[in-house]
Amino acid sequence: QVQVAESGGGLVKAGGSLRLSCVASGSHFTITKTTWYRQAPGRQREEVAGIQSNGVTSIIASVQGRFAISRDDTKNAVDLQMNSLKPWDAGVYYCRAFGVAHTSGRTFDVWGQGTRVTVIS
Repeated sequence: QVQVAESGGGLVKAGGSLRLSCVASGSHFTITKTTWYRQAPGRQREEVAGIQSNGVTSIIASVQGRFAISRDDTKNAVDLQMNSLKPWDAGVYYCRAFGVAHTSGRTFDVWGQGTRVTVIS
């Protein structure tokens, strides 16, 4: 069974940086897309950035130029580098992975538990 776990959240001053990591674990699988989401208190969860197995990335306009998504296949990890953080970037950041299990041939769609980002002025 494939699982993903996020790490790297914390408290940072506005203008600071954090690097979040999403690591997938399990056996015999291929991830076709990993997406970072965030959810601020009282707001809906929103997609922030995604990366596909072919390297194609997507990122929302409000974080373009400040956030970057990257993949390390040797670690089954997808990182989200967040620079110039603003108070409204705060929230719980979730990782979502979509892929295929080799043994069964079935697709999977899994979420992590989230990591909290707090940005203070």
